[in-house]
Amino acid sequence: MQINRAWNAFIVSYEGFDDLIAFAAVAGTGSFRAAGAELSRDPSVISRRLSQLERRLGVRLLVRTTRSVTLTEAGTFYFRRVRSVLDELDMATREVGDFAASPQGTLKVSLPVSIGRELIAPLIPDFLLKFPQIHVDAHFLDRTVDIVREGFDVVIRTGTIKDSSLIAKRLTSFRSILVAAPAYLEARGAPECVEDLQSHASLGFTTHGDWPLWILEKNGERRSVRPGGPYSANSLEAIFEAAVKGVGIAMVPPWMAAPYLADGRLSEVLPGWCSVRDIGINAVMPPGALIPAKTRVFVDEIAKALLPGDA
Repeated sequence: MQINRAWNAFIVSYEGFDDLIAFAAVAGTGSFRAAGAELSRDPSVISRRLSQLERRLGVRLLVRTTRSVTLTEAGTFYFRRVRSVLDELDMATREVGDFAASPQGTLKVSLPVSIGRELIAPLIPDFLLKFPQIHVDAHFLDRTVDIVREGFDVVIRTGTIKDSSLIAKRLTSFRSILVAAPAYLEARGAPECVEDLQSHASLGFTTHGDWPLWILEKNGERRSVRPGGPYSANSLEAIFEAAVKGVGIAMVPPWMAAPYLADGRLSEVLPGWCSVRDIGINAVMPPGALIPAKTRVFVDEIAKALLPGDA
C-alpha cells in the first residue's frame, strides 16, 4: 500500500495526529465542549488544536459562532476523508487485537538441525492440526540467528541464554548417554566400569561442553575419562552414524538414540551412567511484554509434549 508522502509526514507527527483527532471529534459532535468530553480534554485545548490544524493546512475547516460549530465546504470534504482513515485505523487496531487474542498467522521458527529434525519437527503436524489458522515457517539452522533482525517469532536454543533482554522458556533438558552397536560390543566386549572406556574406541563430539572429557554421573557418583578413538567431529549426526555402523562408543542425547535402542540397532553402554552436564532446550522469543497468541500456544504445546522424561 502506497501512502501519500505529505499525509505520511503529517500522520507520523504526534502533535499533528492529535490535531486531527480533535478535528474529527469536533466535526462529529458539532461542539467543542462535547469533543472535549469525548477526548477528556479541556475545550480550550481542542480549540487551539483546531486553529493549529487550520494554519498547517492553510484553509478554514470550521465556522465558529457563540452557539454552534459548522463545517465549511473544505471542512466537510476533509472530515469525510479523515473519518475514512480513522475508521481504517480502528479496524486495523481491532484486527491486530484479534491476532493477539486468537492463534493465527505465520509463525517463523528457527530450530537447530539435529534437535529440530529429531525432537521438534515430529510435534509440528499435531500442532498444525490443532491450530489450523497458524502457518509454521520453520528454518533448520545450526548458526545463532539474530531473532529481532531476522524476524523470528521463536527460536529453539540449547544451553544458557546469554542475552537477558530476550524472553526464554525452558522446554525440557537432557543428559547424554553412552551407546554402541551390538556388533561392536560383541567384537570388543562391553565396558563394565567407566574406567574401561579408555581402552575402547570412543567417538568424540568436539562441541560438547565437557570435551575432551566424558564426565559421567550415576546416583550422585561422578567419574571422568579422557576418551580416545578413531573418530571425532563437530557434527553430532556424523558421530551418531559412526556409532550405528559399529565404529565405536558415542555419547549422544537420549532422544536421538531412543528409536535405535528400541529396535536393537544400538545398545546402551554402562546403563545408569549419563553425562553430568544437563543441557536445557529453550524457546527464545523477542523482547517485549506482549507475546502473540500464535507464539504462546506453540511454545506451550511443545513444552507440554516434552514433559520431563520425554526428551
